[in-house]
Amino acid sequence: MSAYSDEELERMLDDLESDLVERKESFRGDVPKKARQAVCAFSNDLPFDLHPVPEASLNDLSRVLFESEYLPAAFAPEILEANNRTYEERLASCRMVVSPDNPVPTLVGILALGKRPRAFFPGASVQFLRIDGEEFADPVIDEENVDGPLREMLSKIGQKLSAHNRVFVDIVSSPTEKRIYDYPPPALQQLLYNAVLHRTYEKTNTPVRIYWFNDRIEIISPGGPYGNVTRENFGRPGITDYRNPNLAEAMKVFGFVQAFGRGIAVARRALETNGSSPLEFEVDQSAVKAVVRKRQK
Repeated sequence: MSAYSDEELERMLDDLESDLVERKESFRGDVPKKARQAVCAFSNDLPFDLHPVPEASLNDLSRVLFESEYLPAAFAPEILEANNRTYEERLASCRMVVSPDNPVPTLVGILALGKRPRAFFPGASVQFLRIDGEEFADPVIDEENVDGPLREMLSKIGQKLSAHNRVFVDIVSSPTEKRIYDYPPPALQQLLYNAVLHRTYEKTNTPVRIYWFNDRIEIISPGGPYGNVTRENFGRPGITDYRNPNLAEAMKVFGFVQAFGRGIAVARRALETNGSSPLEFEVDQSAVKAVVRKRQK
């Protein structure tokens, strides 16, 4: 979504023929509610993951997931016991809805707590293909499009990756056993989490894609570099920015992110420790592709 200056917004209001401004004869009925949503949606400083989802309602969020899993992970028990806030107030404090008085789910609310996130964002999934070969034309031996609320989706795709990975246990070269993987799990985990976190959810129905070939794994995240991150500095230590900062917080609450800005470094360290080839990236304005090569024996 484009950011408009104050002067541009004023010119839109003055232009009676503008297609970008909707004028109402009356401020009655549901107009005030829609106006609040419009203000939020067009706020220049509002991250896209806080944009309201007008088609959704509280019924589209899982109260059980929020109260039994998210809140206990986000706050200490004594804080929750002393908190007398309503359900809507608690959701708003975690940015899952716009406000207690206007409890329209936000993007992060739908992704983290939604019963059916893809009903509102068709690309909110991870597409997995296991290809028996090194080219797309080779046979597909396993495929699945994994979706659901954030924690469920990431857990399921993590299990899928583990099921296809192979490990060799070395009990000869050192006093203690050493596990060597085709693909070190910490590297795959971090790259998966990064792909879901940093992708764009705006104006696209493309899922995160994982293509597992016989010689490599490709993890493709829709959307190019964002903010301070460019094609030239992508992957450099200390260079980071967040397209979806509130989704990042939700992933941290659920335990998928321990510290912000370390995912690529952790992946590289895991590959080096495992004796694997260095991590590769292909970056353009439409997507970021991470390529992990199978460890050579």
